[in-house]
Amino acid sequence: MTEVPRNIVLLKGHSAGVGDLLRSSAAWRALHDRYPGVRLHLAFLTQEPGYSSEEFISRHHLLQSFHVFPKWSDGWAGWRRATDWFTGVVRQTQADWVIDFETNGVRTSLLTWLVRRRCGVITLGVAEVPGRGVFYQRTAPSRAQYARRNGLTLPLNYAERDFVALAGLGVAREGRPIELQETPEAVALRKSLRERWGIPAGVPLVGLNLGCGTPGALDRRPDLALSRALLAWLQQTQRCAVVLSGAPFERAVNEELLAGYTPPAELPVVNTAGHTRLIELAGLIRACDLYISADSGPYHLAVALRVPTVVVINFVNTEAEHPHPWVRTVLAPSLTELSRAQAAVQDLRLAYPWSKGSASK
Repeated sequence: MTEVPRNIVLLKGHSAGVGDLLRSSAAWRALHDRYPGVRLHLAFLTQEPGYSSEEFISRHHLLQSFHVFPKWSDGWAGWRRATDWFTGVVRQTQADWVIDFETNGVRTSLLTWLVRRRCGVITLGVAEVPGRGVFYQRTAPSRAQYARRNGLTLPLNYAERDFVALAGLGVAREGRPIELQETPEAVALRKSLRERWGIPAGVPLVGLNLGCGTPGALDRRPDLALSRALLAWLQQTQRCAVVLSGAPFERAVNEELLAGYTPPAELPVVNTAGHTRLIELAGLIRACDLYISADSGPYHLAVALRVPTVVVINFVNTEAEHPHPWVRTVLAPSLTELSRAQAAVQDLRLAYPWSKGSASK
């Protein structure tokens, strides 16, 4: 793979959660840095077609196009549809290269092998197990080999995993964070947020995201007693307004958090869950001087936007952590660990001074 590509199709297949998709943006940036002017096209196999994150990722500034196909279970008929779809993607994008980022399973391997034969593209994949390399023209090392070579341990951090495939090109992560830019819709929401929800000018703003309302994620939601105590401490000591974010189905837990709580005068707490679209959420987060979140999608958005972020976790999950200066990870499964969260807030406030309510930052 010595020629310089103009168009690369990136083949992936995993959860359609916004954080799961956004975690690949560090690798997208690395490809842009290595091949200036390259156009990246994400081809995505999913069990959740139509998920809200699709519009969001399709607008990502590092992608030229985004193509989705549902995973299939109907045998040969499904394979025919999938191969026709993927061949169409490769031809439509005029791809020079196809990179298969998946390390397990045969679907993406076969799709990559087939489009190489049909379209003559150059292909790269991960030789995770003996024999898998026959599907590709060029191979990357297995995850275990990659970890040893880079002094890492398994399981790899989510954002690091895409660099296993890119090792086949000699492209290293080199500390790159995930990244995101606001859409025009997000900018409009950020600039109108204070007027829309009655938040006074000149008052610092903290975002709080309990999140984790999707099936199977509730064990990651911060303890409500801890969250209430943190909310009260924030407003009393940091003198800030608070905006609660979330999806429509998370509005109720935000109301439960606020039950019986009276904020200090001129320091409102606003429940915006269900009143912002995912495509606008980046604007809400960027309006904040600090964002506090569970390990859920908005946490990854905040990190990608480089907003000072505290993630409150109930159990250690190094795969989802972001080791960057503007991020603090706090293990606080109950109220007894409140001081840890408070210390993280104070630490970030010293490192990243608050804007005192500027709506144009």
